[in-house]
Amino acid sequence: MLPAVLNAYGFKEESTKLERIHAGLINHTWKVTTKGETYILQKVNDVVFKHPEHIAHNIKLLANYLQQHHPGYLFIAPLATNEGNEMFYLIDEGHFRLFPFVPYSHTINVVETPEQAFEASVQFGRFTRQLNGIATSDLKVTIPFFHDLSLRYAQFQTALSNGNPHRIKQSHALIKAILENDEIVSAYNRIKSNPQFKLRVTHHDTKISNVLFDDADKGLCVIDLDTVMPGYFISDVGDMMRTYLSPVSEEEKDFDEIVIRDDFYQAIVSGYLKEMKDELSNTEKKYFFYAGKFMIYMQALRFLSDHLNDDVYYGAAYEGQNAVRANNQLILLQRLIEKENVFANVVAD
Repeated sequence: MLPAVLNAYGFKEESTKLERIHAGLINHTWKVTTKGETYILQKVNDVVFKHPEHIAHNIKLLANYLQQHHPGYLFIAPLATNEGNEMFYLIDEGHFRLFPFVPYSHTINVVETPEQAFEASVQFGRFTRQLNGIATSDLKVTIPFFHDLSLRYAQFQTALSNGNPHRIKQSHALIKAILENDEIVSAYNRIKSNPQFKLRVTHHDTKISNVLFDDADKGLCVIDLDTVMPGYFISDVGDMMRTYLSPVSEEEKDFDEIVIRDDFYQAIVSGYLKEMKDELSNTEKKYFFYAGKFMIYMQALRFLSDHLNDDVYYGAAYEGQNAVRANNQLILLQRLIEKENVFANVVAD
């Protein structure tokens, strides 16, 4: 498999070193070194991304737009094969693409400081702002209904009706917490019909590892663009809140460790609005805090639905893992809601 891929890019197997990178959860990734040059090779997960050609279309659209309108922006586009293809396809093995490696750059797996959160927020805001001239209708949807909270709530209701009866009974407290917060879904439905909310070029996966940093921990650009699609700003801001505000992830079982760090919230607001303050409507700015509730609640929904459906989507490394994850996210949601008055004026300030 890989020798054929390397050959497509003009690399000889005997003079090329491959090193598997295990950081990503979706795609398979290798570091490629040949003749003193370094590259990143990826195999696209075509179970998650059923139309990899849509990803290629979007990245080419973004690259061409940025080259024309913002040529100084660092955009990591795939390299072409010897035959000029930006994505190489092997019939049985799938889709591959090769990226240049940016010297003196690194990624961060867990956000540790408000400064890192600020830098990441600036980069995701800048990414959307600089692409504001692209008609979102020109973008392909790479994962249908990815952040559609209405759909996720409907899937949860289906799981309540058709899921594992024993797990449904055991999950009474979690189900009650979901139902008590369903105003978050109603708010999302109002957003979809509100002309003050604009569909923009949105990354949809704003964890810290999708930002490239330089040696001084300053943000360079965003990477991993497979989920770039039309979306609302609440997706990107909300995902930053969900993954930056607490020092622990959704896997944490000690729920006392789940806290909201005020300075990280301030960093997200300051960083994102540094780029997007003139792009967002006044109505959108009023929903900045809601963005965190939106994403945390949706992830709790997805974990709990999967638990009730016997872990068919996320799987489980131990019995009840998705119930733990759902509980974790619901506690994170509650911790955030408790801060609403504290954070009320942060965006305005």
